Parts: sequence; structure tokens; C-alpha cells
Amino acid sequence: RAARPSLSLGARCVSLSYGNLAQRSRCSKSTSAAKPCQSNTLAVPRRGAGFQRHPTTMSGTWIEGERAQDTALVHAGVAPDAATGGILTPIHQSTTFVQESIDAYMAKGYSYSRTTNPTVAVLEAKVAELEGAAGSCCFATGMAATVTVMSAFLSQGDHCVLTDCSYGGTNRAARELFGKFGVEFSFVDFRDADAVAAACRPNTKLVFSETPANPTLTLTDLAAVSAVARARGALHCCDATFATPLMLRPLALGCDLSLHSTTKYFDGHNMTVGGVVSAKTAALAERLHFWRNVHGNIMAPHTAFLTLQSSKTMGVRCRAQAANALKVATFLETHPKVARVVYPGLASFPQAELAARQHAGGFHGGMLWCEVKGGSAAGRRLMDTCQRPWSLCENLGAVESIITCPSVMTHANMLPEDRLKVGITDGFIRLSCGVEDAGDLVRALKIALDAL
Repeated sequence: RAARPSLSLGARCVSLSYGNLAQRSRCSKSTSAAKPCQSNTLAVPRRGAGFQRHPTTMSGTWIEGERAQDTALVHAGVAPDAATGGILTPIHQSTTFVQESIDAYMAKGYSYSRTTNPTVAVLEAKVAELEGAAGSCCFATGMAATVTVMSAFLSQGDHCVLTDCSYGGTNRAARELFGKFGVEFSFVDFRDADAVAAACRPNTKLVFSETPANPTLTLTDLAAVSAVARARGALHCCDATFATPLMLRPLALGCDLSLHSTTKYFDGHNMTVGGVVSAKTAALAERLHFWRNVHGNIMAPHTAFLTLQSSKTMGVRCRAQAANALKVATFLETHPKVARVVYPGLASFPQAELAARQHAGGFHGGMLWCEVKGGSAAGRRLMDTCQRPWSLCENLGAVESIITCPSVMTHANMLPEDRLKVGITDGFIRLSCGVEDAGDLVRALKIALDAL
């Protein structure tokens, strides 16, 4: 009887070296990594030429051929527990792992949970498959992921071209942390690939984009910027938190690294904080794992377990959120008190052509923003008075709809002049649509707008 095909597509082990410590961490590499593609299907490895088909199918084996992205969201990287048959990956809430002997140290792949953990490794395999990556590396927070990327690929005297509109914490880390260690940054409008090219220097080692950008939703042409970085021998890392793998896969568009705050759409329930970076090559993945071990900022096993479960419904949630976002944006465009509304799915979106070309399947996400007539004071009044189901708080991507004031919350740590330069005014209203009834979301906004 033929051996059962592995549930983890193209799974392999990557040897990770931490000084004298050899650590083996399981990473998943989908066949799409070898030949990048923006398709929302992932290929199942073909059996060898000598394979003889058994006359009957067997429970627990996988169907032949490609499987759709929604199937991969549920099953990628995971398999029933070998010992018990449990359908969910166990939580390995263990600090250390017993070794059979000194000579057999690390024979089972694990030693200490600051370095790697079995539950975290399964989530890494899932994300790697979804991203078409050679390997992924999970972190305690999204900012831990960002800081580790900069630590791993920038040194004193190096230069980084960074988008001038990013999550506020990314901007702060560049200015306040790495700047004092002699790393140089140029903050550039990434809507223009030529501007990115002009900002590059002989010592440019990293190009760091974000698409759609937080919170302005400006888009980066990832293929064009990746070509710029590649021509200058620099790595291109894209923060694709707003996008999710449903919208785009940065590695398939030429990026070297793809970063997500799993706190947002991978979680989707306001339960956890976490981050993940996926790498195009095993060598890049190994470097990320090394620096994660140095920083000690690995994701907790329980967080990995929760994220493994919540990510299964990402497709269902995100499509519902995108449908709500389009309905809310369409309503806002018609309200007389609204001065401007921006959503990539609207015909009025400034980069509509790039959105149509780069966003898979017409999926434009659950984020939008607006400004109201009357200036910042009116915008802040709307945020203070908008009723539930909208919640005034930080975070995004959850099933609960969230209204946020970036100038006070998510982007307060940017220099005021830099924030205003990219259009984040004091009355800028960021909206993260959840999965509630669209009519209720519109009704709450209408009440607040009508009262202005």
C-alpha cells in the first residue's frame, strides 16, 4: 500500500545555526515558491512515475491535484496528532525538551522554547505554505517581527529606504532605535517606484514597503519596487498586514520578505498579539530564526495555537469584511457631511488601476478612511459620538468594527510634520469593518454624521 502523502505540502527541514547551537525547525515550502504565482490555489506534490494507484481511496489521504486557498487556510501545515489522532495541533506549553543523550542532542528537533517550539513551528509551516515561502518565523508581536527584520539585515553604516507612510511603530523604530545605532533611513513616497530608486544609495541594504499603507491605504507596486531593490542588491520587505494572503502574496510579486502582524487578520478576534515574517529563501529564513533567538521574541505556544484556529476562517471573515467595507464606503461617498472617503474598491480610488492589477480576485480588504466637512474638530466629534456596533479603539482586522483616530492612537509617535505630510490629520478617521450587518454599521455612522 502506498504511503500516505503528507498534509504539509512540500514540507522540509531547514537547519538553523545559533552559534554553537544547531536548531532544526520545520518549515513548509509550497511548490508555488519555486514558480511564483498569484493564483489562490496551491499545488499538491505529484507522486513519482513508479507510483501504482491503489484501487480504492483511503481515509486520511489527500485528493489529487490542486486545492483552493480556503482549503489551505484550514489545513495547510497541520495534520492530526500522531499519538492521539486529535484534529487540532496540541499546545506544547513546555519550556524545555528532554534529550535522550548528549550525542543525540536535538535529535527530535527541539531543546528550548525561546529558540523554537512545536506548536509555533506548525503555525510557521501553515503561513509558509499560504505565502509560498521557503520558511516563516513567528514573533511575539508585529513590532517584534519588524525590529527583527531590521536587526537581521541592517548594520551600522547601512541605509534603508522606508515608506513615508507606515504603521507608526515602524516609523518610530527606525528613527528612535536603529537611528541611534548608525543606520540611515530615507522616508519616501512608495507610490512612485522612481522615487524609491532615486533614494537608494551604494550602502542601501533594505527597502521596506507597506501595502496597503496604514492608514492612508496608498499602494506600492510590489513588482516595480522589487525590481528596483534587486537591481541595487538590496532586500525588499513588504508589510502586507492590511492585505492578507487573500489580496496578494508579496513573494510572488518579487519581494524577499513578507511581514504580517498576526494580531490583525490572522487572529481576527482581538484575542492575541503576534507577528510573522516569511522568506523567499531558506537562508533568509535561517537568519530570521537566528535573530529571533538573539532577541528572545518568539511567539508564545498558546498564541500560536489560537492563531492556528482563527486563521482557518480568514477567508470567510475577510470576504465578509470587504463586502461591508464597500457598502460603508459607498454610503460615505453619498453623505453631504463627508469631505473624502478612500477605499481601494471604489472607482474614485486614486490608484484604482494598480488595485485592480495587484489585488487578487477583486479583493480590496476591510479597511477604509474618511474625513468630514468641518475639519479636524468635526472628525474627532464624529469618532467620539459614533455608537455601537462601532468601537472607538486601536487594532484592526477583527470581527468587531473599529473606528480609530490615528493622530492620537496608532500614529501619535510619528513626528507631527511627517504625519501631516502624508495626510494623517487630527481629524483623520480610520475604519476597520467587522462582520456585523452592514445596515447597522451604516445606520450608526449616519446618526453621528447627521448630528454634526
